[in-house]
Amino acid sequence: MIQLRKFKQLAALALIGLLTSWMVSCVSKPPLPPTPTIEFWTMQLKPQFIDYFQSLIANFESQNPGIKVNWQDIPWSAMENKILTAVSANTPPDVVNLNPDFASQLAGRNAWLDLDTKVPNEVRSSYLPNIWKASTLNGKSFGVPWYLTTRLTIYNTDLLKQAGITKVPSTYAELAQAAQQIKDKTGKYAFFVTFVPQDSGEVMESLVQMGVTLVNTEGKAAFNSPQGKAAFQYWVDMYKKGLLPKEALTQGHRHAIDLYQAGETAFLASGPEFLKTIANNAPKVAQASAIAPQLTGDTGKKNVAVMNIVIPRATKYPDEAVKFALFVTNDENQLAFAKAANVLPSTVKALSDSYFKDVPATASTVEKARVISTKQLQQAEILTPTLKDFNKLQKAIYENLQAAMLGEKSVDKAVEDAAQEWNNR
Repeated sequence: MIQLRKFKQLAALALIGLLTSWMVSCVSKPPLPPTPTIEFWTMQLKPQFIDYFQSLIANFESQNPGIKVNWQDIPWSAMENKILTAVSANTPPDVVNLNPDFASQLAGRNAWLDLDTKVPNEVRSSYLPNIWKASTLNGKSFGVPWYLTTRLTIYNTDLLKQAGITKVPSTYAELAQAAQQIKDKTGKYAFFVTFVPQDSGEVMESLVQMGVTLVNTEGKAAFNSPQGKAAFQYWVDMYKKGLLPKEALTQGHRHAIDLYQAGETAFLASGPEFLKTIANNAPKVAQASAIAPQLTGDTGKKNVAVMNIVIPRATKYPDEAVKFALFVTNDENQLAFAKAANVLPSTVKALSDSYFKDVPATASTVEKARVISTKQLQQAEILTPTLKDFNKLQKAIYENLQAAMLGEKSVDKAVEDAAQEWNNR
């Protein structure tokens, strides 16, 4: 009996010990950390590129099993307000597709991660040097370059024949002459360009192409100059002569595409990515369309538009976000996206691929555009300066240009007022 009682006591003590050990292990064992989920925002890339991004994300997750990616696509018109709200509320996504002009405004508020400490020099050197500079402000890198476009002149051969034009304009001076001839012979417009602030920067770039310096090294207005006044006068004359549609003051760049597709304009200054859009929406116009290098001024300068990727400073997963941003923009993925979207890559290796150099003798307009765009990229540059208040500079110039076009101010007064508004902001 005594032995049986001792056995029961020992068994009970052993059970208590096991239970205690189990409870201690449960309490002391730290919970598993949550799987990092990268919130990735792109700008107006759905639904056309759903398959591409689903495959891209699946490949990244398979190579990085501890990281998940949640992709959201934001309409172009909504992105600015949405990212501003998210950054202000300290609830931003982790990786965002923007462009340097807008991203630089928030870079001035220290909203983005400093990538100079996160991206090794050997990785950085894989991107085109001048394109990397587009996402720098005050000597600091705030973005990684992604895809590029250079403007082309898409033109309607039928309208040019009707107007008796045999040479496609290559400069703004030649465009003015062609515009008058097209209006006289066909009653239609040569082209459409917008003067709406916060929309296309094409007019801003045209000033630089005409020899205007927008700001000096101190950031003060430099366009109150003979070159600046001549450039303002050019656009005022085009409008007052009726060679620009009245909607140039109220409609954005999308209207330029609509007018061209409707056969109402002879020229469309746009990227080659719109050739497929025209083919889908206006097959007859597309059939009559051909391409030429982009218009420029006496300087011969040509633009390149950059889309980049930025990482908010408030991200919870900076290292994972940088890893994903560099994955999206590496040589292999840039080349694949360039082929899918008819754009140009921003890495040296991807751009050297034969896809951008060799086309068959029977090449389509889209294929020819790809080669012309690539050749232009060798001389192309970011024409407008990276400024945290660039939107205010564009607003000052566009609004005063509009006033001169409507006859509310002289050209000299419009230039002077725009410079004063910028300097006194």
